[in-house]
Amino acid sequence: MIAFKSRSRHRPRDTATKRDRDGGFTLVELLVVLVILSLIMGLVGPRVLGYLSDARSRSAKLQIDSLGAALDLFYLDAGRYPTQSEGLSVLIKRPPSSDSWNGPYLKQSELPLDPWGNAYVYKVSGQEAPFQIISYGSDGREGGSDDASDITSR
Repeated sequence: MIAFKSRSRHRPRDTATKRDRDGGFTLVELLVVLVILSLIMGLVGPRVLGYLSDARSRSAKLQIDSLGAALDLFYLDAGRYPTQSEGLSVLIKRPPSSDSWNGPYLKQSELPLDPWGNAYVYKVSGQEAPFQIISYGSDGREGGSDDASDITSR
């Protein structure tokens, strides 16, 4: 006895397995994913940038405190704080006018820059404190607000 298989013109099962074998996503599925990701970044992005800005300000404050501590060590050795013309460079290189220099007072071979890539400003004020170390913030200019505000010692 011979058995005949019926041949159907419609094979929905075959088309579904063929699509599954091809894999991939449709354009609409990709667009939906992109929209969802952009909404998430729109909500999370500003908060992350705010943390980054705040972290730079805190980092500048910590570096200023570290430079201030190094200047205090210089004071203990030399009996004075550096002059305006000597600046912060005395923390790394012996000034010609100091015989009692026991530096370098910083581990780095060069003076550190603030988190925005600008040099710290050293001022001899003599009013409230013997010196002042300033970072002018993201814009590198005196004054400013928010991320561009000045960060000072003491």
